[in-house]
Amino acid sequence: MSTRRLTVAQALVTFLSRQYTERDGSRKRLVNAVWGIFGHGNVAGIGQALVESTDEMRYLQGRNEQAMVHAAVGYARQSNRLSAHAVTTSIGPGATNLVTGAALATINRLPVLLLPGDTFATRPADPVLQQLEVPSAGDVSVNDALRPVSVYFDRVTRPEALIPAALAAMRVLSDPAQTGAVTLALPQDVQAEAYDWPEEFFAERVWRVRRQAPDPEELADAVRLVRAAARPLLVAGGGVHHSAAEEALAAFADATGIPVASTQAGKGSLPHDHPCDVGGIGHTGTATADELARTADLVIGVGTRWSDFSTASATLFANPAVRFLNLNVTGFDAHKLAARPLVADARTALEGLTAALTAEDGGHRVAPSYAAEYGEDKERWEHRVEAAFTADEDLVRPTQAQVLGVLDALVTGEDILINAAGSLPGDLHKLWRSRSRDQYHVEYGYSCMGYEIPAALGVLLADPGRPVWALVGDGTYLMNPTEIVTGVQERLPLKVVILQNHGYASIGGLSASVGAEGFGTAYRFRAPDGTYTGAPLPVDLAANAASLGMRVIRAKTVRDLREALAEARAADDPTCVYVETETADTMSGVPPAQAWWDVPVAETATRTPAVKAREEYDRHAAARRRHL
Repeated sequence: MSTRRLTVAQALVTFLSRQYTERDGSRKRLVNAVWGIFGHGNVAGIGQALVESTDEMRYLQGRNEQAMVHAAVGYARQSNRLSAHAVTTSIGPGATNLVTGAALATINRLPVLLLPGDTFATRPADPVLQQLEVPSAGDVSVNDALRPVSVYFDRVTRPEALIPAALAAMRVLSDPAQTGAVTLALPQDVQAEAYDWPEEFFAERVWRVRRQAPDPEELADAVRLVRAAARPLLVAGGGVHHSAAEEALAAFADATGIPVASTQAGKGSLPHDHPCDVGGIGHTGTATADELARTADLVIGVGTRWSDFSTASATLFANPAVRFLNLNVTGFDAHKLAARPLVADARTALEGLTAALTAEDGGHRVAPSYAAEYGEDKERWEHRVEAAFTADEDLVRPTQAQVLGVLDALVTGEDILINAAGSLPGDLHKLWRSRSRDQYHVEYGYSCMGYEIPAALGVLLADPGRPVWALVGDGTYLMNPTEIVTGVQERLPLKVVILQNHGYASIGGLSASVGAEGFGTAYRFRAPDGTYTGAPLPVDLAANAASLGMRVIRAKTVRDLREALAEARAADDPTCVYVETETADTMSGVPPAQAWWDVPVAETATRTPAVKAREEYDRHAAARRRHL
């Protein structure tokens, strides 16, 4: 048997460079680049291997380990999960910084390969620098914190153990039903250890991404449910995008007239102007979609994991006769809400369902009165969107919604918007008009502040040449602006829009609604009474972005903003648009939440706002139900 003598790190990098995915005849590199920050736990292993493999594996230099995972997740999402990035770190804090990004990847079912360094497998000295000592267990390291947030975890303590570990990692990364964060913990001495590897280990491998077909009996059950429903509603989740099932969904909607609402991950599954698109669903949804949900007798979930935001904390689907049908590639998600499951690839399942429903003469369509009802409601909601977007050109300090309105008037289907946390996801879910299948990129599975800028870099790497916008509030910007430096270094035309409202707008509003009175949510000086109610902090985020290498355009009025966004869109260098918006306590114009969200309120309190908030909480909580 022919062998090749390489270190474990060299063998891993070579192996990764020969792995491919294939779906629908399209072939892609499974791991296309490695992000890395080097320390003593990986510099002599993976770092040295990357130096020797620059022609085989691209290296990307990050500034923060969590941010590197976010960038890898953005890349994987834009690549329809068919291609991924790896992230290498040293031991200790570099490794533990991966945990938040790993949780985000796994919750959103997006592939990323994590390669944290680990303490010595041979233990020549114990402890070593940055080692966590556990008196009751000698084999525990900080990397074990990655176990609960990884869909696959292994620690490679011997060179030969890399072979099954690496193969298992590729299997999981390419599995549409199982994918997420995959962790291979690599002790620093093992990384540098040489071994005679069989040449077969480095042969090209193609991991075919399955399109699981629906079970015939489950499909027949689904057809019967749809035919029996008078007020069906389809809810599109992120699985529609992952499966590239948008055309199949449009064909289903065209054939049946069934309205289509969307989760945050599923928005854009139909373009906003499709007659059947009724917008976002749940706590941040539209009045059109939420009212349809309250009266629906059948709810068809496609590729959604049914979070509390989508179900309005189990209060939204109020029809006593409502039933659920879940089309999902995982049985775990397909059975939620006591649904009839249709376990299959989203595109394959939708195609099968459409074919079965149209097989008979005349096919199957909802009643014309139902279609007219949601069509009229959709038109009314569009008037509310226009009202929220409209602003006088000379207006100083526009609302957040008015900023979105200016951007809405500028973009085409080519643009991609990235957001993740704060008040922006709610406004975007209610108001944004998605023009293409991948324009709306809002990470709300983990709702992680600081995701936007690094994720935008990942999207730009996956799909160069398209305008990519990272929309961030001041709170999110301060969490994680570091990858601006990476964007500048890589000469990526990143477009960052900073909305400065001097505080946590989303949590400020939530705090007020639950009786916490906005405590600790404004970015202000401490007042004499000890609260943060003094003057706004003199923090200049525009100057900060400029100091990191971005070209910055300050916009004072709506007219300035319109010109600044147009200039940024045309720019081929990293450009930031900075705008002061109305503060959290004066924001207006956006329609309020159309459905509840369960955030428990103090059961006993002495202050009036909390007492009243509890009364309101009890009123909403009484509407919760278990769908059995």
